[in-house]
Amino acid sequence: MTELEDKVYTGLGKIVDPETGLTFNQMKMIQSVKETKSGVIRIDFTPSSPFCPMAIKLALEIKNKAENVEGVNKALVYCHGHIMEQRINQMVNET
Repeated sequence: MTELEDKVYTGLGKIVDPETGLTFNQMKMIQSVKETKSGVIRIDFTPSSPFCPMAIKLALEIKNKAENVEGVNKALVYCHGHIMEQRINQMVNET
């Protein structure tokens, strides 16, 4: 893991899931953080449930937190294992 990937992963791990009160690290919700090209980070995550009503909010929070890390110009966030994952990914990555 590069230094930038590590900084993003560490920051995202501190986000608290509102349904459980546990951090993303505790729940192992972040599957990968990968710098695809300079300043562009791809983040793959799985919400706590395939029907999680907060999945869009969580994806946007992940994107916002990652893009606030020094050195990140753009974050692409991909939700996996959710009934609406395709729509969530489209909505989050359009902005």
